[in-house]
Amino acid sequence: MLEYKLRGGEKMIEVKVPISSDDIIEAVKKMKKHERESFIEDLLAMTSPDYLLSIKEARAEYKAGTTKSHKEIFGE
Repeated sequence: MLEYKLRGGEKMIEVKVPISSDDIIEAVKKMKKHERESFIEDLLAMTSPDYLLSIKEARAEYKAGTTKSHKEIFGE
């Protein structure tokens, strides 16, 4: 099913495809490790405002120089 929507004045096409959660899980299991990790990170980013906020805060801390190295924290 195709639907046309306007988002911010931009015409978008939305395609709805019926798919079960089991199908999605199987597809994710078949991905290579790096693809699966990237997919899961993208999924978290798209569904979790807290996750996006934590990334934004971490980048700001890094830019401000307020982060510590692994060695400073763990002494290794």
